[in-house]
Amino acid sequence: MTETATAPRAPETGVPLLEARGLTKHFTLHHAPRRGRAALARRTGPAPVVHAVEDVSLTLPQAGIIAVVGESGSGKSTLARLLARLITPTSGELLLDGQRVPASSRHRREYARNVQLVLQDPFSSLNPVHDVRYHLARPLQIHGLGEAGRTLDSAASALLERVALTPAAQFLGKYPHELSGGQRQRVAIARALAVRPRVLLADEPVSMLDVSIRLGVLNLLGDLRERDRLGILYITHDIASARYLADVIMVMYAGEVVESGPASVVTDEPAHPYTQLLLSAAPDPDRAEPPSLQGRGSPPSLVAPPSGCRFHPRCPHAMAVCVARTPPSATVAAGHSSACWLHASGLTTAESQPLSTAQQVSTAQLLSTAPASPADDSSRSAAEGGEET
Repeated sequence: MTETATAPRAPETGVPLLEARGLTKHFTLHHAPRRGRAALARRTGPAPVVHAVEDVSLTLPQAGIIAVVGESGSGKSTLARLLARLITPTSGELLLDGQRVPASSRHRREYARNVQLVLQDPFSSLNPVHDVRYHLARPLQIHGLGEAGRTLDSAASALLERVALTPAAQFLGKYPHELSGGQRQRVAIARALAVRPRVLLADEPVSMLDVSIRLGVLNLLGDLRERDRLGILYITHDIASARYLADVIMVMYAGEVVESGPASVVTDEPAHPYTQLLLSAAPDPDRAEPPSLQGRGSPPSLVAPPSGCRFHPRCPHAMAVCVARTPPSATVAAGHSSACWLHASGLTTAESQPLSTAQQVSTAQLLSTAPASPADDSSRSAAEGGEET
């Protein structure tokens, strides 16, 4: 994996620019598949719940870049929408400059000026009936950011120049369908920059682009961090690009953070089996042999997630304790943590036994003695009351 050509300026310390504490989001399912509606009508228990994000905390400093990595369905985009306040969390809180963000909608516009979201698909995020001039001028008008003596066209041109779309006059009158994928994404970034935000939430901004132009957009994000001191949350399923761009990598699986730490450390010395699985699947031109995937199976249903460690059905190192209890986050090195029982001490012989069919009885005994949590109860109710969607 390639390192950045120039060392980025270190993130600032002190009060975090944006902080999330224990963010959790559960979506209640009010509808069932056609084949299961009769069963749903007969069900008397609580409605099934999708456990999309569970107790996620992060700290984004000014001029820092955090990459959130995980496969589809891991909760990355839901986390971005929670941070952008597009959806309301089930629990947890947001802090901006160390101050708690009010939950009322009255403060939403002020918060949006500071925290902007760039969506994955630029073609769907831009209105096809309006040109680039409209997309860039509209946020300036809404937030009253027009400068005295400066026309909206000149302000829009300056924004295009910031994202390297030059000459700007050539792009102002174009419509989204007249632009390439990379140009559309740069316009979407310019629109986010129009309100002079301090935090940019980039939700897989290069996944819809050709490989040949992804590097240009990543370098643009890096330049914005250096030039404007923006804090950037970069969401991706590509752990190689996360190492290239980010200072810190957070790995999510089934709605939970399973590992976090400095980007180079997480990619060079992965501590969690799921991170090892991601790295084994990542393209590597220096790899002489075909990749050996350190895992099996597919992601679980978040309507009825597995008990204990959510990764244990796929983990090659699963132990009996992994089924019974959720692993705590353990520090494996300075600034590097992993939520895995492999890094825990004090396990009994029964708990550390490798998980196999012959040990199902002892595992059931552990489950019967483990304290039940509210999340486990809701998951059990969902599993009993409805079908997976």
